[in-house]
Amino acid sequence: MRKWIAGAALALAAMTGPALADGHASYPARPIMMMVSYGAGGATDFQARIVTMTAGNEDALGMPIAILNRPGAGGRVGWNWFATEAEADGYTLAAYNVPHFIAQSIEGGVSYSTDDFEPIANWGADPAVFVVGADSDFDSMADVVAYAKENPGGLTFSGAGLFVGHHIAALQLEKAAGVKLAYIPNNAGGAGAMRAVIAGEVLGGVNNLSDAFRAQAAGNVKILGVFDLERNAFLPDVPTMKEQGFDIDNASVNFRGVMVPKGTPQEVIDRLAEVVPTMFENKRVQSRMEAGGSPMAIMTRDEVIGMWAARQETLEELLAGL
Repeated sequence: MRKWIAGAALALAAMTGPALADGHASYPARPIMMMVSYGAGGATDFQARIVTMTAGNEDALGMPIAILNRPGAGGRVGWNWFATEAEADGYTLAAYNVPHFIAQSIEGGVSYSTDDFEPIANWGADPAVFVVGADSDFDSMADVVAYAKENPGGLTFSGAGLFVGHHIAALQLEKAAGVKLAYIPNNAGGAGAMRAVIAGEVLGGVNNLSDAFRAQAAGNVKILGVFDLERNAFLPDVPTMKEQGFDIDNASVNFRGVMVPKGTPQEVIDRLAEVVPTMFENKRVQSRMEAGGSPMAIMTRDEVIGMWAARQETLEELLAGL
């Protein structure tokens, strides 16, 4: 019996071992894991679980995608692991956040850059917003800036980490408003940063529109401004920073999508690039994303490659000037 089991195991290994080399027809042959560099409950985790929920369907990949959270240091922990330790076999994917990992690679001290990853597809574009507690005396960005001018360095506000979209938005606000703020990165990511605002541990926060949309719907926060070029359809009554007199562009908008490690077989990249965007286009996925206040922006692999290059150039210029 033991010999039969051993023989069966060897036969199975022989069948699945070369699956990647066989191309589209045989990949994937087993469930896939996708690493998220932020904790459970935050915007990236929340959205990643929605956009991958149809992966096991026969008209998608035919295998489920499980989410693995590796949070810490504004995403650095997860992306360092992904760049240096993850298997480039098609069974280990990751969610990317731009500008986060690009800005972090520009600042240094990490083991990754755009050269270490291969983009697959983009699912969303989530602007940063400025939030305060529901009972805050601040009702506009003018109120926030006035307080900051009267109390230099005394306006405490939270964000998901250093050189993530939240931090970039904060740096832009400091420059545009001519104030010094007390940005406090939260080790628990966007979800932790939002909890700090709701609990009154900070006077305000920069967070993702999608997280803030749900928190405002629950009556926990007020949203005072959007760090984007235009108002967002989810928050039509909330003005942009530009509308409120601050020269701030969309450099902090959080693009989210799927990537694989450099060295992943090209036939696997091609298969994923073909199928993953159709998963994002699924009506159930889009309905769940809309219900959660999560703006979608579906891009193909080629479009993401162009977006990464453009953001790299923008962020190099922006960070050099701050």
